[in-house]
Amino acid sequence: MAHSRRCVFAVVVFLALFSAGLLLADGGANHQKKQTVPIKLGTSGGNVNNRSTAFCCSGTLGSLVTKNGTQYILSNNHVLANTDTGNFGDNVSQPGLIDVGCNVSQTNTVAHLSQWVTLGTQNVDAAIAEVVAGTVDSTGAILDVGVPAGTTVAPSVGLGVAKSGRTTGLTCDKIGSINTNVSVQYQQGCNKGKKFIITYTNQVVINSSSFSAGGDSGSLIVSSSTAEPVALLYAGSSSTTIGNPIGDVTTALAVSFVGGGTHAVTCPSGGGGGGGRGGPRSDSIQRATAAKERHAGRLMADPAIQGVGVGAADDNPEQAVVVLYVETGRAHGPLPTELDGVPVKVIQTDRFVAYGWNEPETPQVCTSR
Repeated sequence: MAHSRRCVFAVVVFLALFSAGLLLADGGANHQKKQTVPIKLGTSGGNVNNRSTAFCCSGTLGSLVTKNGTQYILSNNHVLANTDTGNFGDNVSQPGLIDVGCNVSQTNTVAHLSQWVTLGTQNVDAAIAEVVAGTVDSTGAILDVGVPAGTTVAPSVGLGVAKSGRTTGLTCDKIGSINTNVSVQYQQGCNKGKKFIITYTNQVVINSSSFSAGGDSGSLIVSSSTAEPVALLYAGSSSTTIGNPIGDVTTALAVSFVGGGTHAVTCPSGGGGGGGRGGPRSDSIQRATAAKERHAGRLMADPAIQGVGVGAADDNPEQAVVVLYVETGRAHGPLPTELDGVPVKVIQTDRFVAYGWNEPETPQVCTSR
């Protein structure tokens, strides 16, 4: 070695990922391997500077987009731009550092950081990196999904969705709430810097403990029946997944998807998703949305309430309800049972976070010789 130092890398499990009953295409294993170029997306990757003295982090290179005739990889700001601290031209690797013991030489350089939306400014956590010629499948193919549709679809309660990500591979479920205001915790870098909160409005939430896990940030969420992009995964908890509505992402970055025609995603057996567009009636959604808008600010002034959205009643999927996401174990004020005549559903969940939930971390333990 060029230096009189040897680094021994040990991977630790940052979160207890999912227990028995998780239904996956490949458990994410193929999504963590170094691919032969041109690579398919839905794979491990990230900014090569996404590391600190003791840790390295990675997320998912989600999908392929185009702008002014140039192709870019789409993922999150906190995956590609290191939570607003990246520099134009930074190398983006496949796989991410987490999957090569933090050794950049064992990765493919597939893109260079090009543009990101400053967190807290346009209601998205999104960034793009210009593709290095010949390194990414130009059709936009995503592992286990295939080529996504080039058209997008608006999120709706009960819509069957799928995603392909670094850690959990292909998973399917359905949208639990829309128009959701959320408070998401970030950290300035890979296990370093101050923690801070960003508030988003009108987000998409999947209520599932098996839809995503650490390392799936940046995955493209698509309709399971049409493969049309629906949302960009960026945060969540052990029992939820949160995504930016895809229309907000494409508008903020002025991009469009590289894709083909609509087609069904082959979900894992029993993996949920359904594929339908069923859900509450439109008039019921409108009433619940109006109630949510009138009361969301007051409700989220309670630090224990980290999300307020619109979902479906458990006993009547045609009836819309206001959904409150309440942080488990945290003291809170009285929780309403209805708002302006609209029933309220309370979901207890742990903290909504980006770093620390979506990015597994590998400690680097270095000893001199």
